[in-house]
Amino acid sequence: MSDPERATLEPPPVSPPVTAFGPLGNPVFRMLWFTWFAANTTMWMNDVAAAWLMTSIAPTPLWVALVQSASTLPVFFLGLPSGALADILDRKRYFMATQFWVAGVATLLCGVIVMGWMSPGLLLALTFANGIGLAMRWPVFAAIIPEVISRPMLPQALALNGVAMNGSRIIGPLVAGAIIAAAGSAWVFVLNAVLSIVAGFVIMRWRREHKESPLGRERLSSAMRVGVQFVRQSSRMRGILLRISVFFLHSTAQLAMLPLVARGLPGGSAGTFTLLLASMGAGAIVAALQMPRIRAWLPLQRLVFTGTVLQAIGTLAVAYAPNVAVAVPAMVVSGMAWITVANSLTVAAQMALPDWVRARGMSIYQMCLMGSTAAGAAFWGQVATWSSLRDSLTIAAFTGVMLMFTVQKLMSDRGTEEDLTPSHVLKVPEIPVPPSSGRIQLSIEYMIDPAREREFLAVMEESRRSRLAQGALAWQLLHDLSEPGRYVEQITDESWVEHLRRFDRITAADTQLRDRRLGFHLGEEPPKVTRFVVERE
Repeated sequence: MSDPERATLEPPPVSPPVTAFGPLGNPVFRMLWFTWFAANTTMWMNDVAAAWLMTSIAPTPLWVALVQSASTLPVFFLGLPSGALADILDRKRYFMATQFWVAGVATLLCGVIVMGWMSPGLLLALTFANGIGLAMRWPVFAAIIPEVISRPMLPQALALNGVAMNGSRIIGPLVAGAIIAAAGSAWVFVLNAVLSIVAGFVIMRWRREHKESPLGRERLSSAMRVGVQFVRQSSRMRGILLRISVFFLHSTAQLAMLPLVARGLPGGSAGTFTLLLASMGAGAIVAALQMPRIRAWLPLQRLVFTGTVLQAIGTLAVAYAPNVAVAVPAMVVSGMAWITVANSLTVAAQMALPDWVRARGMSIYQMCLMGSTAAGAAFWGQVATWSSLRDSLTIAAFTGVMLMFTVQKLMSDRGTEEDLTPSHVLKVPEIPVPPSSGRIQLSIEYMIDPAREREFLAVMEESRRSRLAQGALAWQLLHDLSEPGRYVEQITDESWVEHLRRFDRITAADTQLRDRRLGFHLGEEPPKVTRFVVERE
């Protein structure tokens, strides 16, 4: 038997199954995972200390809920610029700088407490400053992980990141609660500063090679515009963003009101608050370790809706819990539901983004998550002020399920994934003297069979979304009135450099779409391509 025949008969090699802890076998991911764990531990310690401090200096539902808003709003305001910078700058140095920023804010918080200058407004301002560090580090970390982990292992790597976040949700509050009880809130912020500095130096030791684009760095404004355009043109990303916004807008009511729930339970104290947070983190860890089985059991839409229902049940149970014995298992269920929905949608977002726009896309994802969290915390805190804590949590639970049900009906996810592997099939155009300024107008002429016009227009609509997602300023399709089979596709780019960047952004899916377009073209010669520079307007 010849070698070609043997090759067709032998079964292909079987990849080993991805285990729960498989990604930790990668030393770079392991380093990043422990760094992420430390970073999130400091975040939870800061949030617990700040929330508990607010219950002492301004113990009203609105003020306490605003601590959560102040912590998350920076992600909403700064997420997109941060994502754009993470796609432009050296990601290692950028990640390292965010850790030193958090250390500086923690040191300032400690000093203000020691000097006795703390007030509700100043506490919110410093919590907001700490949130800036979170806003800057999350997109860059989200973009780094797919660099070091293969695509088949990415879902479990993201689940392990959830384990790190929720493990820190247990360790952070436990450590913070113990320090608050033994020495006071100021020492929590001292430990935050130390851990953040250590994490920064660990990242500094990572030998990552930053590859500069031969076209130079993108301008920040242009990078932000392209990031927004990509998300707007991706129906898959729009559906993911709507689902994550709805879920966190309502689920945040439970977390934002948790300090007051803890105080209202028999014997409620800082230890009770810590126990409830730790219970939620424990539930999340259990679910994260079972995510491969959970994903195999339910498709994305059913997984998200089931998680939403379970989270609502946990919220109701906490709202009406007569004691800690009932509240703790309810928080465990909430943690399991929280990580299931968050991980499922995070994986879906990562799979929907090519590498060149990953940090920007994930920053917009995080903006929706944190923006809805901040808005939800303030809104449900105000509802609790107008009515009662129990009424606020009850309304949040029921409306969250109803709204998610509506979203699932209106935006059905077909479950298809595009091949986002970079493609270098198209050759970069070479011209004698590249223009230094002015927009570029690209024209492509097609001759088609008029009888296939409807099919052609459907493909060109997909092309419009593809061109705009790659960063084109504008797109239009012209139809020759005197020659029914002649169409001209016109694409406008911001500059010659931005025109060349679109060649680097072409994926395998874009190449397949190009082949479909060319399948309509008649004649032996390919479609005529002409490039113009706009001299005057």
